[in-house]
Amino acid sequence: MKAVGVKELKARLSEYLRYVKAGRSVLVADRGEVVAELRPLRGGRLGPSQDEPLAALAEAGQVTLPRRSKVGWQWRAKGLGLSAGTAQSLLDAVRDDRSRD
Repeated sequence: MKAVGVKELKARLSEYLRYVKAGRSVLVADRGEVVAELRPLRGGRLGPSQDEPLAALAEAGQVTLPRRSKVGWQWRAKGLGLSAGTAQSLLDAVRDDRSRD
C-alpha cells in the first residue's frame, strides 16, 4: 500500500486516482499522520443505494451534490489562440535547450 502526503496528492491527484482505479489503496498523510485511505469502490459505481447517504452528507454540509446531470456532457478545449504548430515549436525549443545543458 502506498502512502502520500496531502500536498503531493493534490499535485498528482489524477495519477493516484488511476492507481486506486487499478485496484490498489493509498494512505493519505497530513504532517506525518495518516488521515485517510483511498481505496477502490466495491461495486465499481455509485448506485441507488448511495443516494440516501449522499443526500444525508449534503444536508449536513459535508459534500456538495452536482447542480446538473453530467449525462451527455462533453469538455471542449478552447485553445490559447495560437496558430497551429506554435505550441509544438515552443516545446521543441525548450527540449532543445534542456538537452544542451
